[in-house]
Amino acid sequence: MTIFTRTENFREFIRFYPMVSIIVTIHIVLYLLTILPVFPNNWFFENFSGVNLYIMEGEVWRLITPTFMHSGFSHMLFNSFSLILFGPALERMLGSGRFLFIYLFSGIAANVATLMFEPLSYTHVGSSGAIFGLFGYYIAIIIFRKNMLTKQNSQIIVVLCVVSLIMTFLQPDINVIAHLFGLLGGFLVGAIPYFNKRDLSESVRTTASWAGSQRKNISFQSPVKVLIWAVIIILAILGFWR
Repeated sequence: MTIFTRTENFREFIRFYPMVSIIVTIHIVLYLLTILPVFPNNWFFENFSGVNLYIMEGEVWRLITPTFMHSGFSHMLFNSFSLILFGPALERMLGSGRFLFIYLFSGIAANVATLMFEPLSYTHVGSSGAIFGLFGYYIAIIIFRKNMLTKQNSQIIVVLCVVSLIMTFLQPDINVIAHLFGLLGGFLVGAIPYFNKRDLSESVRTTASWAGSQRKNISFQSPVKVLIWAVIIILAILGFWR
């Protein structure tokens, strides 16, 4: 059984993964508010979507709020499902606070990059940049702390990441910059060393078994190694963008 297999019931899921549950709830609530006749038509999109021109004019909250907005039901459902699939393992591994930091940092990095590389008229919504940040963090674990994941889980993550990147360039109307820089943001955070991470080297069958996992001190990674990998990813992103 992989770390992406969910066996919890609804109440257990909320208790074990409160931050994932809160973010998904925000997705659903904001979507409902955009379709229900409670606020003026398109009020949420007009005030919270990512519009580069408005950000440059000082509406800096638009670097955060687009991460929780979606353009339609299928968009919201797909991103929420992706978060439910890939988020719990990291939240359990890192704790809710650190998980939220990675998620927001990746989402903001994606939105800042969109501001830098897309025209002022560009408008965007969606949490995919933040979700790609989770992929980036997983990749950093695979590269720098191989003992934290089984070979099976590592292979699954790599395959899913590669497929997701390929689909990024094949599907229409995708914010490619957000996906790539969200991935980079999560990777860079994952490359920063800290202590007392959970050891996930054994396959986890239930969430309760995660709680009993032993913590191990992780040694600092070489800054040169981190820098080299960061440069490689940045060059790859620039190459794709050209």
